[in-house]
Amino acid sequence: MKRTLLFGLLLALLIGWPMLPGRASSHREAPLISQDPMADNTDLYAFRSPDRPETATIIANYIPLESPAGGPNFPAFDDTVLYEIHVDNDGDAEEDLTYQFRFRTETNNPDTFLYNTGPINSLDDPNWNRRQTYSVRLVRHRRGKASREELLGRDLATPPDNIGPRSTPNYEALAAAAVHTIGGGVKVFAGQRDDPFFVDLGSVFDLAGLRPFNPAHLIPLPAENGRDAVARYNTHSIALQIPVDQLVKAKKPTIGIYASASRRSIRVLRHDGASDDFGPYVQVSRLGAPLINEVVIPLGQKDAWNRSEPENDARFAGLYTRPEVSRLETLLYGGALAPIDDTDRTDLVAILLTGVPGLNFTGPRKADLLRLNTSIAPTSSPSRLAVLDGDLAGFPNGRRLADDVVDIELRAFAQGYGPILEELLGLPNKSPNNLLGDGVDTNDMPFLHAFPYVGTPHQGYDVP
Repeated sequence: MKRTLLFGLLLALLIGWPMLPGRASSHREAPLISQDPMADNTDLYAFRSPDRPETATIIANYIPLESPAGGPNFPAFDDTVLYEIHVDNDGDAEEDLTYQFRFRTETNNPDTFLYNTGPINSLDDPNWNRRQTYSVRLVRHRRGKASREELLGRDLATPPDNIGPRSTPNYEALAAAAVHTIGGGVKVFAGQRDDPFFVDLGSVFDLAGLRPFNPAHLIPLPAENGRDAVARYNTHSIALQIPVDQLVKAKKPTIGIYASASRRSIRVLRHDGASDDFGPYVQVSRLGAPLINEVVIPLGQKDAWNRSEPENDARFAGLYTRPEVSRLETLLYGGALAPIDDTDRTDLVAILLTGVPGLNFTGPRKADLLRLNTSIAPTSSPSRLAVLDGDLAGFPNGRRLADDVVDIELRAFAQGYGPILEELLGLPNKSPNNLLGDGVDTNDMPFLHAFPYVGTPHQGYDVP
């Protein structure tokens, strides 16, 4: 029997088993976007700002698994990509506000291979050879179409990447100088940060292992502590801190958010290796709730999902009510877990597609959005398990940097919601399903106490 199950598992892998929980939230999650890292939208966060609770902070990360020592051409935003953060504030799953970011890179000295020719001590230091600036526009939509556009900021400086003690000796001072206040009292930051996601990729991609539960796996191994495979990697963050009253509509405190990246529809390669891009923008990546394109959407639909809009997500609803992840949890760990339902999973539809009534429900229309109820105040002592632990200010009500979405979603798919949600919402609390996790509970770098909150990026010089 065990051999038959193992054969079924391997067959599933060969014919296109979707990526399992533990994939760094949306890093290289679909075939086409894995070839286009500068447009790869890796993580999205939204939360009431703990030090400025009258505002909400939204952070969209791009460029997966940046090596800090990746010179001489260090990672940067792509000048040919349109980066966007979209907000739905009336519950129809269509964007009402869109914050657009376009970048421009200048090479000061084309006759050197160096990223910098001396220490970078300011954002306009001539030693910095690859300076990047950007503009921010707010597009307001009405009935699904753009109705008004406003330039909020232009020629805004990004910080350089964190190279080393000779090149960037005072990195956080440079990063602080790159926090800008733009139209309407909005704060913005764009630049390199530590990748705040934490997960044991190495074990998960070894036939979906969870090291603390190794003995219960179909192919058992000794139990171990989890290992954060995203530790010591950086990413590029676009962060906004916006007064709540600019985001919400009257009597509708809950907003839905997603981020995207788009490219022009036509690219013509020139003989010098550069390109000319033309035509309308085409969306190539999107992200709302974490891990959706990884664990819910099958391999053959991942690229199409990235190109589609959230308001059309009802066509994917069957993948939520009959989740393959739940079947795989049963296959791999079924002998050690309570039985898991893999049909009629309306609980996952509520958590991931409509919002939870009484928490962050936006309406019956199904859409992959990160839903944030802005009327819920920040928690003074946040729990990494967020709502599962009774902390209603965290995932799936928005997502904070420290929320352990891997463990939360593993338990949700296994119907191990914990005693608090069992009492409040009548959700199943199957045991030991309510203990599932990858063994990685925190990020490798501390988060900041003020905007943009994401931790200091790892310095290339210090990479082991």
